[in-house]
Amino acid sequence: MKNYKQTASDVLRLVGGEKNVVQVEHCSTRLRFTLADTSKADAAALKKTAGVMGVISSGPQCQVVIGNDVIEVYDELLKLGTFNAGQAAAPAAPKGKKEIGGMILDYMVGIFQPLVPAIAGAGVLKALMVLLSTLGLMSSGDIAYKVFVGVADAALYYLPVMVAFTTATKFNCNKLVSVALAAAMIHPSVSALLATEGGAYFLGIKLQNIAYGGQVFPAILTVIFMSFIEKWANKWCPKAIRVFFVPMLCFGIGFPVALVVLGPLGYNIGALLTTVILALYNTLGWLAVALLAAVLPFMISMGMHKALVPYAVASISDPGFEMLYMPASLAHNISEGGACLGVALKTKDENLRATAISAGISGLFGITEPALYGVTLQHKKVMMSVVVSSFIGGLFVGLMKVKAFVAMGPGLAGMAMFVDPDNGKNILWAAVGLVISVVASFALSFFLYKDETPAEDETAAPAPETAADAAAADSTISSPLQGKAIALEEVKDEVFSQKILGDGIAVVPEKGELYAPADGVIESVFGTKHAISMKTAAGAELLMHIGMDTVKRDGKGFDPQVKDGETVKKGQLLMKFDLDGIKADGYDVTTPIVVTNADEFTIKTVAEGAVVPGAALLKLEANK
Repeated sequence: MKNYKQTASDVLRLVGGEKNVVQVEHCSTRLRFTLADTSKADAAALKKTAGVMGVISSGPQCQVVIGNDVIEVYDELLKLGTFNAGQAAAPAAPKGKKEIGGMILDYMVGIFQPLVPAIAGAGVLKALMVLLSTLGLMSSGDIAYKVFVGVADAALYYLPVMVAFTTATKFNCNKLVSVALAAAMIHPSVSALLATEGGAYFLGIKLQNIAYGGQVFPAILTVIFMSFIEKWANKWCPKAIRVFFVPMLCFGIGFPVALVVLGPLGYNIGALLTTVILALYNTLGWLAVALLAAVLPFMISMGMHKALVPYAVASISDPGFEMLYMPASLAHNISEGGACLGVALKTKDENLRATAISAGISGLFGITEPALYGVTLQHKKVMMSVVVSSFIGGLFVGLMKVKAFVAMGPGLAGMAMFVDPDNGKNILWAAVGLVISVVASFALSFFLYKDETPAEDETAAPAPETAADAAAADSTISSPLQGKAIALEEVKDEVFSQKILGDGIAVVPEKGELYAPADGVIESVFGTKHAISMKTAAGAELLMHIGMDTVKRDGKGFDPQVKDGETVKKGQLLMKFDLDGIKADGYDVTTPIVVTNADEFTIKTVAEGAVVPGAALLKLEANK
């Protein structure tokens, strides 16, 4: 059973602790930390943390890839501290390198990512209604049809209100005042005013006739401007009247500026962004979709794909569809899923097969990070399969000019996003593109992938060539740890130093990984996970006890990789443990390796000082 609480605790500690977290959010697979000091985040240690699939750093943001369990880990994380408190003022600027591009991307992701569930859910619901109507299963005049389309349209029409809320959250200003400002821009009386024949004028300035419903950039610019008004006013406004006077200034100054300047500017930014992307599409055509699909694995692994989300959301709003990013994502997502399933069928590695099956299913449903970090990025030929099949699938949907009508991760469950009320073949071509991608990726990965033969450890004992050699090898206990070997008598626990449990040796570890010291069978992984006992092929019963008094940690920081009754080979990873965390909590990490049936053997210590996994520690000779 996965320990979400432990994963959350480890992640929080390794990003610098609660005080270093300015804000934390999550998307479908990642925890997104905005950090006060990025230098305090230990990316290398995070990548080795149980439950973490990868780490991406971009400007002040640290993205920790969790996979399908991200919500559970996020919920546990919120129990460990208050990360989004202090709405009155903006957080201090993060320390470290202030990369403008990274900061802009951080803000864009923080604003747009929370919108995805609402607009994706509404978009798919509307697409389903259109599909049912097209198939003749429901009439557009039915009350049920109008109810469901109404709620779907509302989520899209009131997009400025929702984006005002997320922008206010990101800029730490008053959320309700921000929402009210955005709502005013789409108020019926304001819309009627802007549509006045001959034009409407404010203080002698003609107002542009713009329909702000469904627009995002006007609301973003307005809230950013309002945040500066609020911050400025809070500095000098008397506390006795601040509760109403500051919001009044925000309305009185912010709304006119929005109507005259920021609204038209935001509208033109959105139109320009869409125009640029469409120009790229019109220039390269289907090739643009194919190329984007092929490079998406690399973009997603670095978090760069999020830069396309604002464009996709704006495009879905106006002109009402998207022809580049979403179709390309369909080809890529399905290719990730198909490639993983191909690996699952081909591999003989049980752990990889389990990972590939889970990641493959997630990929088919539009969630690609488990596939990317769990399988694709770790195997070059699988990555090659994904790139080629993504290009092929992207090529087809590009040639067919497939359009998406919902901004979400394309996959099996979301195919309704390709329902076009004016072109019934649009979803058909999308489905064909899906089939092409999954078949191509499955076939390529199945034929190209081969299980890698792990290189032998330089320190491992050579394979025995004779029966005598085999017996000698079986009677050798190798070091399960990297560190310093010391006599058992030096252990600061009388149970071990006086050899009450048996004879053996101890290692002071330098790395938090415990390996099998010999071939054998795991007899017990202790309930508190701090110790493992096994019986070797030579009949020696071993106890490996990580640290002193670590039973008090109740499993915290220990991640067993094996289970009771499992047959293991020498050098196989048995346990990962948080060495630094155990030390930081004041525990002695000295690890005894004890032969508990020592009376059956004559035991000779053959190591002292620095040792690495696989180096001989003890020689055992069975008593006759």
